[in-house]
Amino acid sequence: MNPAPPVTSTGRPAKGNDIEDGSDQPKATGTAAPLARVDFGMDSLSRRRFLRGTALAGAALSFPAAAATPTASAAGLAPIRPARLREGDTVALVAPAGVLRSRGTVDEARETIESLGLRTVVGENVLDRHGYLAGRDEDRAADLMAAFTDDAIAGIVAIRGGWGCARLLPFLDWRTIRANPKAVIGYSDVTSLLLALYARTGLVGFHGPVATSTFTDFTLDSFRPVVFSGEPVELGPDSDEGGMTVIRHGTARGRLVGGNLTVLAAMVGTPYLPSFEGHILFLEDIGESVYRIDRMLTQLGQAGLLGGLAGFVMGSCRGCTPEQDAIASFELVDVIRQHIEPLGIPAVMGAPFGHVSDKWTVPVGSMAELRTETGALHLVEAPVV
Repeated sequence: MNPAPPVTSTGRPAKGNDIEDGSDQPKATGTAAPLARVDFGMDSLSRRRFLRGTALAGAALSFPAAAATPTASAAGLAPIRPARLREGDTVALVAPAGVLRSRGTVDEARETIESLGLRTVVGENVLDRHGYLAGRDEDRAADLMAAFTDDAIAGIVAIRGGWGCARLLPFLDWRTIRANPKAVIGYSDVTSLLLALYARTGLVGFHGPVATSTFTDFTLDSFRPVVFSGEPVELGPDSDEGGMTVIRHGTARGRLVGGNLTVLAAMVGTPYLPSFEGHILFLEDIGESVYRIDRMLTQLGQAGLLGGLAGFVMGSCRGCTPEQDAIASFELVDVIRQHIEPLGIPAVMGAPFGHVSDKWTVPVGSMAELRTETGALHLVEAPVV
C-alpha cells in the first residue's frame, strides 16, 4: 500500500481506491501547509469542540503507549454491533489516510453518500495536507473521535484510502469509541482502522466502498442490506467481475476478519491486530506481484495467524501477476493453494470485494458461514442492530 502515483515505476497500479478512482492521488510532493478550516456550506466536525470535551486534548501531543492495552480478544470483550443506518441519518465523511486532491473530491463524496438517502457532515481537517497524508496524524484522529462522540452522527465513511490509517491509531481513545459504537465504512488502507477497532473495542466495522467509490447495482445490493437492514444477509457471487475458484470444498462458520493483505501483513506484531483463531479470513489486494503475495502469506503463516482459521476467502487481486521478466514463477492460484490447502479448511478465491467496481460489503467481526458449493457468504447474524 505505497503512497505512490496511480501507476508505480514498476508498472503496478496504486492502491487506495476503486479501479475507476485511481486518479485521486496527489500530484503535489513534499509537505504542504495545512489549508484553513474548510467551509462547505454545511456543518463540519469541530476538532476544537471535541478537544475541549474529551481526554484526547492531552493525548494529542504525544503518542500514547499503545502496547499497554490488550486486544479485545485478549481482554474478553464481546463484539459490538453498531446501530444500523436509516434514511435521513447523518454520517461523517473523514479522510483518515491519503491526501485529497481537491474540494471537488469532497463534493463528489457528499453527492454519492447523499444519493443513498443520508445526510453528511465533513471532518474539519479533510483538506489538510501533510506530505501525502490528509493532515497530521493527530488531526485526522481528532476528526474520527469528533464523529464518534457526536450524538447527531450515525456512521463514519472514509472518503478514500491511500496510506495513513495505521499512523493515527495511537491517537484514538478506545474506551470512548467502545462507549459510542458507530458503523465505520471503507476498504484498502482503511483495513488497519477496521481491524484495530475490532481488536481494541470489539466494534464490527465494514470493509466496503469508500465515499468516492462507484455504487453499482451489485455494490448497493450488498451495501444496503448489510448496513441498513438489521437482518441476516447472504452475500452471493453473482457479479460480472468473474467467477470463484474453490480451493477446498466445505462449509465454515466463524467471525469474519481481514481486509487488504498488504495493510494487514504490516500490522503483524502490533497491538492493533485481532486474533484470527476460529475466524474466516478474507483478503484482497491490488498490483502486488505473485511473489509478494507469497511473501506476505508466508509471514502470516510463520507468525502463527493461519493455523487456527475456520475458513478462507480471497477476493479481488487485480494486477497480482508474475513478474514480467521472471525466468519462472507461480500463478496466484498456485500460491494460494500452497498456503491454504494444508490448513484443511473450506476456502475459495475470486470473491467480489476489494479494488473492483462490483463489491461486497464485508463486516469485520460479524458471524458468518462460508458455503463453497454456492460461493456464498452467509451472515448468520445481522451485523448491525
